[in-house]
Amino acid sequence: MTLSLDQARSIIAATRAKGREMELKPLTVIVLDSGGHVLAFEREDGASPGRFGIAHGKAYGAVMLGMGGRAQMARAEAQAYFMAAVNGVYGGKVVPVPGGVLLRVSGKVVGAIGVTGDSSDNDAEAALAGAAAAGIDAEA
Repeated sequence: MTLSLDQARSIIAATRAKGREMELKPLTVIVLDSGGHVLAFEREDGASPGRFGIAHGKAYGAVMLGMGGRAQMARAEAQAYFMAAVNGVYGGKVVPVPGGVLLRVSGKVVGAIGVTGDSSDNDAEAALAGAAAAGIDAEA
């Protein structure tokens, strides 16, 4: 299975809706496919323009490493040299913090969500709501 553009858009809409419900700062949300390519992206009014790179890095790390942002952060804290090497391999594109959410269908990685704008934990919570609304298993 692959993610469709319609699924990506619905994930973004549900993520943004959760952000509004939680009264978060303006969010930037991206959905990548299983190859790390952008399917859809939105930056809410008031979100800084540099947030694209952060949202992309959170999602990109999830897809490329096969683990959510929380697991990446734990790995970075336990083995900083490993994450430094990973970022070298991927040209500095990995942002190993919560808010990068891995998406799976029947155990197979189909993509990732990257959310930034509020605290990393709040970003992850909003992303998980987006995945749940689309009926897709997610790992924060």
